[in-house]
Amino acid sequence: MEMSADTFIYLEFLRQKLMPLPGVEEKLCFGTPAFYVNKKYFARLWDDGETLVLQTLERDRWITTKPDAFFVTDHYFNYDYMLVRLKTVLPADLELLLLTAWRNRATKKLIREYETNNN
Repeated sequence: MEMSADTFIYLEFLRQKLMPLPGVEEKLCFGTPAFYVNKKYFARLWDDGETLVLQTLERDRWITTKPDAFFVTDHYFNYDYMLVRLKTVLPADLELLLLTAWRNRATKKLIREYETNNN
């Protein structure tokens, strides 16, 4: 993976948003930084360093409404992931998607812990 200045900025944004969430760990996945909860990855930088592989249950909705930011390749077609262009995604959309992806993979206990600390 090529690490451009933008890649470092994206990675720092991801770390700031994800590492405070209960149970999140950062590890390598296919040679790129990835974020896990409950032993499952829910977000990882793609090999280009400018795209995020993100778990979602609403892929079609996001791709239909914002095709400039969200897409899928044949490889991910049968999985509950989509690709996010980090240069074009709105930060508010990305934050919502990251939190939702974390919730989709987290245990009920971790979600309760998050809700207790953020209400």
